[in-house]
Amino acid sequence: MDTYHSLISQTFDFPTDEFHVENDELRFHDIDLMALVEKHGTPLRIAYLPKISTQIQRAQEWFRVGIEQTGYQGKYSYAYCTKASHFSFVVEEALKNGVHIETSSWFDTNIIRAMHAKGRVQKDTFIICNGFKTEEYKYEITRLINDGFVNCMPILDSPNEVDYYHDNVREKCNVGMRLASDEEPRFQFYTSRLGIRYTDAIPLWEQKIKDDPRFELTMLHYFINTGIKDTSYYWSELSRFVHKYCELRKVCPTLTTIDIGGGLPIQTSIQKEYDYPYMIAEVLRTIKRICEEEGVPEPDIFTEFGIFTVGESGATIYSILDEKLQNDKELWYMIDGSFITNLPDTWALNQRFIMLALNNWNRGYKKIQLGGLTCDSQDYYNAEKHIYQVFLPERKPATDTKPLYVGFFHTGAYQESLSGYGGVKHCLIPAPKMVILDRDADGNLTDRVFAEEQTADSMMRILGYQA
Repeated sequence: MDTYHSLISQTFDFPTDEFHVENDELRFHDIDLMALVEKHGTPLRIAYLPKISTQIQRAQEWFRVGIEQTGYQGKYSYAYCTKASHFSFVVEEALKNGVHIETSSWFDTNIIRAMHAKGRVQKDTFIICNGFKTEEYKYEITRLINDGFVNCMPILDSPNEVDYYHDNVREKCNVGMRLASDEEPRFQFYTSRLGIRYTDAIPLWEQKIKDDPRFELTMLHYFINTGIKDTSYYWSELSRFVHKYCELRKVCPTLTTIDIGGGLPIQTSIQKEYDYPYMIAEVLRTIKRICEEEGVPEPDIFTEFGIFTVGESGATIYSILDEKLQNDKELWYMIDGSFITNLPDTWALNQRFIMLALNNWNRGYKKIQLGGLTCDSQDYYNAEKHIYQVFLPERKPATDTKPLYVGFFHTGAYQESLSGYGGVKHCLIPAPKMVILDRDADGNLTDRVFAEEQTADSMMRILGYQA
């Protein structure tokens, strides 16, 4: 009989560093997932903290090796984008690795102050303040600068933003400038709404920064929505950006750093698809080559990695509640959660995650569609990254003593933020229980509940039914 185990093994190079099977059950980083669901129930969201540090250290090592191999003259620094996951346990784990922080809104500054109070963020930690600045955001950035956060750096997103800092900043301040990238050819707009037009960069420096002794332009930033990918679009935008850095560097000697936003991708399939060391080395070679051609020093490099930092640390686990054969061909497995509310990228962006059964690997398998609990026809999952189909082990309701469990892996970035964690969900589907996994000094797994499954009372209070 063809089993689910044989299907996965024949389709992919399986087992992998992350996944293997013991006694007919899936292990993730050698974690006994079945023991977790038996202890905590489903739906269950887990966060495996050691993976965050591993990802940061991998990237730091790839850049170290790439700089050594290419003879690149600049230094490398890693920044974590809080917007990928604002949870305290994520930010604290990232900061253990000496990273810097990138912010997106004025509420982010509360995270900075909370981490500083705990000793996790120092006053010389780089705080890269990105995004369009509301009055509240500019006010909070200015407070940080005036309170002695010497590397709190507003990244100018529009020409008028700097006027506020002229009027309110008392201390010496480094500033950055974001350039507006062109979007992908298939996008609905030609140029990003965020950032300074390329033609306005030098005039902005000359007219509003150059002659004020409090301010120095030290960083040039750009952001590519696709992330770092081996496409003609990416290389074209990177080259265009570096040429503008060179042009500005020739007249502004304080400009020593570039921030190449748009991060490294994560694995969304069991099969590895991305050569990280190669891509990083090519980025370094491209910057080095253009700087040599232009006769300017190679800049220090910051990267902003959010999804890459936290994405692969997360997993979401469901029970299969029932199966429904709706016609001769379409068999539905119904989960005890919702894709729209728990994993909104699957619905909004057609994002695929690694999906694997937790148990019953030695059974035969069926082609199925996964259905969520909301009333919405879009609440489904019916394709994987490598194939427009989903297969899971067959169920035997008459004799099964345990339900079939299915896990979605590498779901650690953005899903809670986009779904509105702790708020009101479509059809009032509750947020899953969240459990944090870590390793102690001896390598033993520890687990603690960060949040129980959302209660009806919490939603009733939000909706005004209860005081």
